[in-house]
Amino acid sequence: MPTLTARTAVSLLALVAAIGATFAADPETPLDALPYTPSLDVTAMDRTANPCEDFYQYACGNWIKNNPMPDDQARWSVYSKMAADGQRFQWGILQRLAEAKNGNTPLQQKLGNYFAACMDEAHVEAAGMTPMAPTLSRIAALQSTRELPALLAELHQELPGSSPLFGFGAAQDYADATQVIAFAVAGGLGLPDRDNYLKNDARNRTLRKQYVEHITRMFGLLGDDATTAARNAATVMRVETELARASMSRVDLRDPHKQFNKMDARRLKAMTPHFDWSAYLAGLQHADLNQFNVTEPKFYARLDALLARESVGTLKTYLRWHTAHAYAPHLSKPFVDENFAFFGKTLRGTPQQQPRWKRCVALADQQLGEALGQEFVSRAFSAELKAQTLRMTQQIEEAMAKDIEGLDWMSPETKARAQEKLRGIVNKIGYPERWRDYDAFVVAREDHAGNVVRGSRFEAQRQLAKIGKPLDRGEWDMTPSTVNAYYNPQMNDINFPAGVLQPPLFDPKLDDAPNYGNTGGTIGHELIHAFDDEGRKFDAQGRLRDWWTKRDAKAFESRAQCVVDQYGKYVVIDDIKINSRLTLGEDIADLGGMILAWSAWKAETANKTLEARDGLTPEQRFFVGFAQWTCGEVRPEEQRIHAMTDPHSPGKYRINGVAVNLPEFQQAFACKPGQAMVKEKRCRVW
Repeated sequence: MPTLTARTAVSLLALVAAIGATFAADPETPLDALPYTPSLDVTAMDRTANPCEDFYQYACGNWIKNNPMPDDQARWSVYSKMAADGQRFQWGILQRLAEAKNGNTPLQQKLGNYFAACMDEAHVEAAGMTPMAPTLSRIAALQSTRELPALLAELHQELPGSSPLFGFGAAQDYADATQVIAFAVAGGLGLPDRDNYLKNDARNRTLRKQYVEHITRMFGLLGDDATTAARNAATVMRVETELARASMSRVDLRDPHKQFNKMDARRLKAMTPHFDWSAYLAGLQHADLNQFNVTEPKFYARLDALLARESVGTLKTYLRWHTAHAYAPHLSKPFVDENFAFFGKTLRGTPQQQPRWKRCVALADQQLGEALGQEFVSRAFSAELKAQTLRMTQQIEEAMAKDIEGLDWMSPETKARAQEKLRGIVNKIGYPERWRDYDAFVVAREDHAGNVVRGSRFEAQRQLAKIGKPLDRGEWDMTPSTVNAYYNPQMNDINFPAGVLQPPLFDPKLDDAPNYGNTGGTIGHELIHAFDDEGRKFDAQGRLRDWWTKRDAKAFESRAQCVVDQYGKYVVIDDIKINSRLTLGEDIADLGGMILAWSAWKAETANKTLEARDGLTPEQRFFVGFAQWTCGEVRPEEQRIHAMTDPHSPGKYRINGVAVNLPEFQQAFACKPGQAMVKEKRCRVW
């Protein structure tokens, strides 16, 4: 179920020995502390490059030479390396908790047991496909489409990372952000995007063929003979293609107005007469729900038509596939390998499966993230670091307030509402004030797949329980160890997990320039999301409401179009250009965030004497610090998926695309008209 921001007894000694053997087999070892890399790494720079021709190459040209991409990664960058180091640190934490004979708290023991079960390959291999047998039996017992809703209610809760036919969950009401209501969303696809099914270019035709071949092999693992497996795979592809045709594009999904379709139970049932919502909601133990937001009504109309014409046999085949797809990463080696062969190697070009410890750490972070986060924070995040980040955030908010006040294209009326929204933003730094309660999540030390399914059910029920309850504004959508940050337009908050506030992204040992260029730019980026093409449609209370005058909205759109036009010319790979309507929000945030970070840095250092270091002026250090967070490379297959599905532009253009619009950059490096990093018509929204 989507979240709307997957044996033979052995003795304890034998289990610990098995875990130790797995660790020893891996060339990497767990970390006792996070490694240190400065936030401005001069060894990553390519000083032979001209910063006025290609600033990204100048700042990052040697990074990939010094940090070659591991075989188990589809992309590798400063962020992903930092996340990998964080995983090794968490590995050390989880290993110690798993091996501890005494001294663990109940929550620490739950973490240790979860990790131990995941690492116990002997039990997982012995279980084979047995963990999904009960689910497959329920599907096999399906006699008619009348029984489908009750079955789907179970599958939507227990299948990890999968949502057959459609998705159902809880989210804030667009009309009243203080209320949580039920959301019915599109779903049911196995490929990353609807366009993978619909585009008729050679790449996607080949991908569809490879996908069908993968599904065929998976049905073979379930026990189907070759002819039946091929026929069943073709059936799945046909059903998923119909669902893809019914789904909105990613660009359309960026418009919250198109997703706001609130209705009561009577209207929902009338829209889908061939689906028994009463039975489905009863299966979720929420039979009394009467308020829904249906994000894509056309999808549900076409889904209803599909349910009316398809046989129960077709639906059973489709559900068998999605069950196998959801369980595969958590089963024995044949399922894990086949799943990786397509979704890792074919789809994303990753040569090698990640070692088991990485997959187990990722699962622990996914399903027990705030429990693991408490351990991470206690070892790697200080009150002083939190205070420093809060101070920088407040400085950047002050810069934003001045920016709004000085805009010559915005009326006083809209400025007043923008300032109100800015004042209403809540800054969340490091970790939640109140930790999540995992008491209801039952973890067994010798049942890895069962733990994953129970974790999926725990989270689904936790989400559904929010409906009709007071909104918890203290909740986070990321775990504390995550190397990322986000803005939530309905919460009207910006969130910086402890994982992203570490060197080389935030480095208290270095001067202000790279820190403001790097972390300051990230803070500014998230703040600008409150006022980008999507965020600006929500008011200070998180309601979807137009608070702009028509004239001001038109002026915003004109400035945003400049960004669309600029980024739409950049080539990702082959002949694929950036879908600049999809990336618009992130591109606006990248540009505006750097303008704010620069203003905050200048205010912070106004009365300080700044010195050159490493052959760079303070201004140059600011911009190199800004650029180096995105140093890295991406495999060609991943670039193609990225271009279709990721709302972020490729790293090179997140740097060069911003720098060409900043006169401060051109002054810092003495760039001249006619050079690539000097743009005649600069874009600026905020």
